[in-house]
Amino acid sequence: MRKTVLIILLLLGTGSIYAQVLPTDTVPAIIHYTTTNGVTKFSSELRPLRAIAGAPAPFYTYFWEFGDGGFSFEPEPMHVYKGNDPILARLYATNNYDDGKRPPTRPRPIKPASTRPMIASTSKEPTLFKMGGNIELKSNCMPKPGDDMMLVFGYRNKAENGQQSLNGTVAILFNDKEFANNNFVLAETRAYHGEKKADLKSLLTTAYLPIKKNNPPVYYASINEIQLKADEQTLLSEKAKDFKSSETWRFENLKQHEERFLFMHFKTTPEMIKDTNAVVRLTAVFIPDNPLVEKEFFNMELQIVASHDPNKMVLRKSRMNYRLTGKNRELTYKIRFQNTGKGPAKKVDVAVNISEVFDQQTIKITNTKPEVINCDSAYTNQSCIKMIKGTDSVHFVFSNIYLPGLQQKGVNDADSTMGFVEYKIKFKEKPKKLPIKSGAAIVFDKNEPIYTNRAVGRFKMGLSPGLIVGYGFPFETYKKNYMNNKNIVIGASLAPYAPHRYYWQVEAYLNSFKEGADLISSEGLGKDTVVNRIPYRILSKDYTKYKKVSTLNIVPAQLRYNVNKFVGVGAGALVSLDIYNKTTDILDYTLSTQNANGTTANSDLKVIANELKKNFTDANVSFFADVQLGLVRVGPSIGFRYLFDPKTNNNRMATYVTWKF
Repeated sequence: MRKTVLIILLLLGTGSIYAQVLPTDTVPAIIHYTTTNGVTKFSSELRPLRAIAGAPAPFYTYFWEFGDGGFSFEPEPMHVYKGNDPILARLYATNNYDDGKRPPTRPRPIKPASTRPMIASTSKEPTLFKMGGNIELKSNCMPKPGDDMMLVFGYRNKAENGQQSLNGTVAILFNDKEFANNNFVLAETRAYHGEKKADLKSLLTTAYLPIKKNNPPVYYASINEIQLKADEQTLLSEKAKDFKSSETWRFENLKQHEERFLFMHFKTTPEMIKDTNAVVRLTAVFIPDNPLVEKEFFNMELQIVASHDPNKMVLRKSRMNYRLTGKNRELTYKIRFQNTGKGPAKKVDVAVNISEVFDQQTIKITNTKPEVINCDSAYTNQSCIKMIKGTDSVHFVFSNIYLPGLQQKGVNDADSTMGFVEYKIKFKEKPKKLPIKSGAAIVFDKNEPIYTNRAVGRFKMGLSPGLIVGYGFPFETYKKNYMNNKNIVIGASLAPYAPHRYYWQVEAYLNSFKEGADLISSEGLGKDTVVNRIPYRILSKDYTKYKKVSTLNIVPAQLRYNVNKFVGVGAGALVSLDIYNKTTDILDYTLSTQNANGTTANSDLKVIANELKKNFTDANVSFFADVQLGLVRVGPSIGFRYLFDPKTNNNRMATYVTWKF
């Protein structure tokens, strides 16, 4: 009995320990709600956060979807439901500065109250339209490979449109053609105002109707006779060409001042580019049927992240074409920051280390949030930004600002706690083809610095074709005594464009036709014979083999290393394949005959004794090492190549001239 009890206690203890070490990343967000006087208040229960060593304290950000077209980004929002039907509420919580996965979302059925609220103002609905347009996008987080992302697509009929009611089309464009793989899959769109799926292609395929000369041409689309001006149709087509995917909806009876929202559940694909410095784009499109109302586009840029961190540095178009990169190439950097503290920040110092390839004198600030002027032209205590340049760094210092803290009492708008500085910079000269790395440190007032990710600029590989003219190679495949071993060949190479250090190169040479003659035997005979009834005396007979070979030569693998821009070395293997081989045996007779006048005359007689033709008869592999001098990355150079054929134990030196483009 005691043994049984002991075993049970041990099992219970083991189970308790096992439960403590089980990962909590799969625990979904639990939604709680209470309804008082018609107002529903939400709260949540989330897994404990796990701090990252050296990072700020972790915290959650929230996106609530109430299930009736309303939403909130507050931790504990309040909402007023207009109906009494059961509804599904969702919470998408994002873990910032946490080393785990985001809590899964589990919809919670809600039973709205039947009573109307006594005080309508207790419900705080967010304001999405901060840019002043008819459409706007907002995501609950930056995209992380393998995670979900929610996107709110808001559209409205603002007073400036001058229309009491609007019908039209809205669309979302995603999956940039810049990337080989799709970054997103639109898993679901939840609409609450009768929006219906449509087709964007009908707006792109239009028929032209000629009108008066002085007026701009109008394109009429096939759907509901939507009128697009020529420049609008061109802009829509150009926007659509940049993306591989789109979703389109029709809306009707959009009242003046009315705001509507679409909730888009995006799944980031496992194939999403893993470069956490890359920026993906989404574009919203607003096309009202009424031609008097302006068509609008809203562009959103999202940085791919490895973890959710509101302080980020990003380089736009981080994959660059090295051929087109020179001294005047301008790069755009953007550093985002967020005050996650309990109080406001009056000063924000964004320190950026500047790579030595850049010219600091070309730095110019292009945009900031909060919007401020340069401190050189500011009056006393005015909000401003100052740029302080160091030897290998630059400080962007926001002064006399008010940036609320995310945990500050009374702060419900997370956007108000965020800011950024965007700047452009040029190269000193054409840089080396190496990654360009930059990082930033952000200091709020006198707090400890917060370090961002490293923004890395990389150059695309690119391809560099080359022309080769060689003397003294390639080898013939089978014979130890080479024929025409000082032949001239023409070939081509393919390598990455302007490699800085190590790289692979392949080569191929045009067929090298070789003709040669080997004297097999020669003998004096002194015999008599008759040719065409004329008596001759055979003085000698030579037996000669004639040969003609066409050899295809390929260097399938060659590792090269550029010591600097003037010297390069390499080693590899050369494969020779006889694609045509013709051997002819010739008997060459020297004949003597006596003329009628008694004089002696000699003549030659050639007889083909045997002829043999073969295709793809033999192959051979030889090895080489060489050195190049000149413009070895791009341009002309001369090379000296030492070749060794292990099959015949034959060595030789060859030289060549190459030009890489």
